[in-house]
Amino acid sequence: MIKVENLSKKYGSFLALDRINFEVNEGEIVAFLGPNGAGKTTTMRILTGFMPPTEGKAFISGMDVYEETTKVKALIGYLPENPPLYPELTVSEYLTYVAELKKVPKDLIKKNVDKVIELTDLGERKNTLIQLLSKGLKQRVSIAQSIVNSPAVIILDEPTVGLDPVQVVEIRNLIKSLAGIEKSTILISTHLLSEAQEICSKAIIINNGKIIAEDSIEALKQKQKPGFKIIVKALRNHKKILESLKKMPEIIEVEYKNNEDILITTKEDKREEIARIIVGMDGGLIEMTQKESSLEDIFLQLIQ
Repeated sequence: MIKVENLSKKYGSFLALDRINFEVNEGEIVAFLGPNGAGKTTTMRILTGFMPPTEGKAFISGMDVYEETTKVKALIGYLPENPPLYPELTVSEYLTYVAELKKVPKDLIKKNVDKVIELTDLGERKNTLIQLLSKGLKQRVSIAQSIVNSPAVIILDEPTVGLDPVQVVEIRNLIKSLAGIEKSTILISTHLLSEAQEICSKAIIINNGKIIAEDSIEALKQKQKPGFKIIVKALRNHKKILESLKKMPEIIEVEYKNNEDILITTKEDKREEIARIIVGMDGGLIEMTQKESSLEDIFLQLIQ
């Protein structure tokens, strides 16, 4: 559905993208991850037809984004980080206007607008001025405008930035539902690795303009550096516990986190022995859990 081949972009002498290659298959929800300045936004602007590449090709549904920009834009829904909402319009008026701009056939505009209002749960607000909406509801309107043309591909740039925790959960659930209901292919740029892990099945990681990883999140976890991670909560004697644990030959790393937790990385499962040491030192052991590898762990390993 999305295919990028040897894509490069230069700004003067600065190489923002360096011959990147990746694919996103139909129906996938894929995270596009990278630190600030890695090339995420540049890639998205090229994919959405707003910027030409210096070299290489990008395809949507087999069509060259640069050569067939008009046709490609008809297939895409795009949510920029700062979407251009019109505060003086009602939700319904704004979505109708966007549908007209996207050249949705006149006989389908009302149907499409009603559909996206229902999908984004904006029915009670459809006649409300956008300027009167909360930030979370405005983000729903932004997502609604990105899908009002029934796109095959949805590209979202930081879809939950600036939202409170409840709004974040609501928008995440909405994005997941779009893939199921609309059967759309979704590419999400986000700096929230927990968000990517929850929503997406696959991740593409970019750093310094180069793709450094592309795989399912589970496969990326399997490729992580070896180690059995354990989180320990103890009430006292933390310094002595750390010194004692560091002497164990099976210990790879010991860290003291948040003035409370001890994060231990071992070559194998040594929970029983670790518990014995802490109890023997009157450490007040209150909890010991295995820490699963997260996308954040993988990301930090890859970019360091």
